[in-house]
Amino acid sequence: MMRAFHSDDFSAERLLAAKRGRTVSVILPARDEESTVGAVVATIRQQLMDRFPVVDELVVIDDGSSDATATRAAEAGARVVAAASVLPEYGTEHGKGQAAWRGVHVTSGDIVVFCDSDVIGFPAQFVLGLVGPLLDHEDLAFVKGFYRRSYQGQPGQGGRVTELMARPLISLLFPHLAPLVQPLAGEFAARRDILESVPFVGGYGVDLGLLIDVADRWGPSAIAQCDLGERVHRNRPLSDLGPQAMVILQLGLNRAGLAATTTPWGSLLLRPDAPPLPVTLVQRPPLAEVPAHRKTA
Repeated sequence: MMRAFHSDDFSAERLLAAKRGRTVSVILPARDEESTVGAVVATIRQQLMDRFPVVDELVVIDDGSSDATATRAAEAGARVVAAASVLPEYGTEHGKGQAAWRGVHVTSGDIVVFCDSDVIGFPAQFVLGLVGPLLDHEDLAFVKGFYRRSYQGQPGQGGRVTELMARPLISLLFPHLAPLVQPLAGEFAARRDILESVPFVGGYGVDLGLLIDVADRWGPSAIAQCDLGERVHRNRPLSDLGPQAMVILQLGLNRAGLAATTTPWGSLLLRPDAPPLPVTLVQRPPLAEVPAHRKTA
């Protein structure tokens, strides 16, 4: 049975005592998030680094932003790293998964936390709720966040790709992951050795890809989830969600052995009112297999 926690169970004071020499890195992948990234960074810096040093390292991976994302993040106290400058020999295309993979490479914490940069009113409890179970339970490898979402001011809406694509796909092909409330949530944490041992799927496939691969190698019982409360962020128009849903479908078929097992694997998203859109499933190798990473580890 997959264990569940609540972020309110983990205070900064308690986790500071529970660290026992272990270090925590927070990674914020970001692209064109100038309106929100500064406040997210400031909350983590002020509450979880300066006041209570639960977090030892805070890095924003700027994935080719065309706005002031990097400037806002640096001003608020993060170390900003340009995604394209990290392991460029493995490709420089944009994508959440690629940025997350590079983030693991440039950080050093024993526990690595990922949070999205577009959250409005970001609470420090998000980080505490993800780190806490890993500090308290040595048998846990991976913690996924879930939360209440709102859409256009109405509670209980949002998560359209989750409900219309990811959840049916999981139910059919990966039912052991069905207890996860929000498998595509961008907030999660894991032990460094776990993240260095699995590939990172490019783009929006990274969240589900990590869950499938971690469960396959360490078992579903190594994964827990934590209720983070409420999350407010921008919601994309439906037209933007087709490519994301297609990557999720490509990934699920790939991991289930029902489609191409080599990457990159490209397909065309065919829409009657727009030109065909190439959607390519790519992935980065486990960092433990990357020579440049082994030299810095």
